[in-house]
Parts: sequence; structure tokens; C-alpha cells
Amino acid sequence: DASAGVDTISIEEHEGENEAEHSHENGAYDPHIWLSPLCAVTMAGNIRDALIKADPGNSTYYEANYKTFSGALEKLHAEYAEKFKNTANKSFVTGHAAFAYLCRDFELVQNSVENVFAEGEPGAQQLAALVDYCRENRITTIFTETLVSAAVSETLAREVGAVVKPIYTMAGAENGKSYLERMEENLRVIYESLK
Repeated sequence: DASAGVDTISIEEHEGENEAEHSHENGAYDPHIWLSPLCAVTMAGNIRDALIKADPGNSTYYEANYKTFSGALEKLHAEYAEKFKNTANKSFVTGHAAFAYLCRDFELVQNSVENVFAEGEPGAQQLAALVDYCRENRITTIFTETLVSAAVSETLAREVGAVVKPIYTMAGAENGKSYLERMEENLRVIYESLK
């Protein structure tokens, strides 16, 4: 279990009552732990330990790879923790609510077009609330992901005068980039959208 030791976020904790009805079907916790650099360090340690247990003869190799990877993630986290600390705006908008763990790492706030399970496009009332949210929080970028329809995000962006930019959810191979490259790009585009 690569998630062992991760402090999980319950659906109700970051999505509210309208998510609770989905939690029995999909699980009570937000599954997107891999989108947090700090959670990824924990996951990599669990994977290292499992590999060493299965293949003790190569433990030095697994430990070295873990140190390289976790060191790069910790450095990236430290760099962006400093950057995000100095931004006045802390809010960003995505296609679906996949970034709660990243937000917890950096004290940011996400709002989204679709819920944590990428279900249910917003109705007129929800869309109007999102428009108000974007205007109140000076949102200049609406992020979209490959697994979520961009149509509503594009409509929202037009309505509030924002641009639409892609963000990685790392649910599969994306542009042939490594995990670290995609994480770095996510942090960079979120940071740029808050400046």
C-alpha cells in the first residue's frame, strides 16, 4: 500500500455536503495523494521498502533511487513553499477537485468545475457561483485536465476573461514527461496564475 502513512483528506473535509452522497460509492477519502510532492515522498518510501523486501539483494540500488527522487521532490517543495508564501492570491480553479493535497502542502485554495471524482458538470446556479468566485478572487486562469471535458471550463474562462491552461493530474502518461517534470510544471503554472 503506497499510501500507508499519508494523512488522507476526507471528501466532506474539502468538498462539503454535496460530495458526501458520492463518498459511499467512490470511497470516503480523496484519492489524489500523488498530486502532492510531500505525499509522493511518503509513497516513494513505501515503494522502496516493498522493493527491498521483495529483492533485498538490490537494496542499495532502491535506496539510492529513493534518495535522488525524494531529494528532488523536497527541494521542489521548499522552492514553491517560499514562492506561494509570498503570493497575495491563494485561489485557483481547476476542471475537477484533484488538488486538495497540493493545496494543503502550500496553503492554497482550489475551486473546481467538477467534483473530486470528475462527476457532474455544474448546473446554471453552480456555474453562476463559480463565475462570482472567479471574479471575487481575481482568477485569471482556468486549468483543465485531460480526463475532464474542457467545455465548461472554456465557457467559464470566457465569462470571466480568463485563459484556459492545461494542468497534469498524472493519471496516465502525459506528453511523455516524468512525474517530476509534470509536478514542476504544475507548480510553475499555478504560481504564475497567482502572481
